[in-house]
Amino acid sequence: MGSETTWIFGYGSLIWRTGFDYRESRPAFIRHWARRFWQGSTDHRGVPGAPGRVVTLVPAPGEACWGRAYLLDPASQHEVLAHLDHREKGGYERLQLPLYFDETCWVEGTTYHATATNPNYLGEAGLAAIVTQVASASGPSGRNIDYVLQLDLALAAMGATDEHVARIAAALRQMVS
Repeated sequence: MGSETTWIFGYGSLIWRTGFDYRESRPAFIRHWARRFWQGSTDHRGVPGAPGRVVTLVPAPGEACWGRAYLLDPASQHEVLAHLDHREKGGYERLQLPLYFDETCWVEGTTYHATATNPNYLGEAGLAAIVTQVASASGPSGRNIDYVLQLDLALAAMGATDEHVARIAAALRQMVS
C-alpha cells in the first residue's frame, strides 16, 4: 500500500473501457503530443501476422491530446499499475508527464506509449492504408473497427476534437454503410 497520489492518463481504449477502479475521472489533456494509429496490436485488436492498428502518442510540439485522467485509490494503485502493465504489454511503456485539466491546473501523471523501437510499431501510413488494415483486423478484444469508432464517439462525448481519429472513423463509417 502507498499513500502517494497516482493519476493515469488514457487517450485510447482507457477512455471508454477503463477496466480498473478509480477514485475520480476527469477530462484532461497533455501538451506537445498527438494521438496516432501507428501501433500494431497483435494481442487485442489483431493477431500475429494480421495486426490491428491502435493509438500511441507521438511528439507534436504545440499540439494537445485530450483524454481522461483517472485518480487511483492509494490502496489499490500498485495492483492497478500491474494490471495496466499487463494490458499494455504489446509494446507500450510508462511515460510520466503533466496532465492538464485546464490551461493552469495540472498534476503529474502516468500514461503508456509505444515508441518506434518496439516490435509491434507500424509507424506512419496514409489514410487509405490505415482504414484498410483496421477494417480487416480483429483480435481477442474484438474488431479493430469497433476500437476506432468507440474512440471517436468517446472523444466526441467529451467535446474533444482529434482530426486524425475523426478522419479514420469517417472513412470507416463510409466503408461499412
